Amino acid sequence: MPIINVKMIAGRSQEKKQELVTVLTRETARILEVEPEWVTVVIDEYTRDNWASGGQLHSIKLGEGFGRQGTGK
Repeated sequence: MPIINVKMIAGRSQEKKQELVTVLTRETARILEVEPEWVTVVIDEYTRDNWASGGQLHSIKLGEGFGRQGTGK
């Protein structure tokens, strides 16, 4: 039973997460030759205050809007 754990910054829509889960499930089942029902996907979401790289919180380093569609960053 494959288990896929996705860790990402919170804020994506339910529709985007469903699309991701659908594709991950379908392709994992195809590649591993298992039934889609056997594939589990767990999404862990974190705020920018709880995610850091290079020794700095993303909320400080990148700002609240960084990486969101339409921000240009």
